[in-house]
Amino acid sequence: MRKGVLEYCILSILSGEDKYASEILDTLKDAKMLVVEGTIYPLLTRLKNAGLLNYRWEESSSGPPRKYYGLTETGKVFLNELNTTWDELRTAVNVVTNAKKK
Repeated sequence: MRKGVLEYCILSILSGEDKYASEILDTLKDAKMLVVEGTIYPLLTRLKNAGLLNYRWEESSSGPPRKYYGLTETGKVFLNELNTTWDELRTAVNVVTNAKKK
C-alpha cells in the first residue's frame, strides 16, 4: 500500500513543475514521509518506463548536471485517475472508521 501511495505522492509533486530527485525527496521529507534515495530512484525509473514521467538534463551552477523529472501527458491523465480513486478511497475509509465511533 505504501508503494502505491508513494507513487501517487511523487506524481502529485511533479504535477506543478519539473523537479530533480533531491527536490522530490525534500518535499516528501517535509511531509514527514521518510524516503531514502535507494527507494526513490528505482521508483522514478519505473514510472518513466511506464510512460508516466520523462526527464531532461539541466546544467547546474553548483555541481554536475541534474536530471529533472516531469509528467508526460499519460502521467497527467493517470494522476487525475489517481486523484479520483484516492477521494473515493478516503471517503469509504472515513465512512467505515466513523461508523465505529458512533
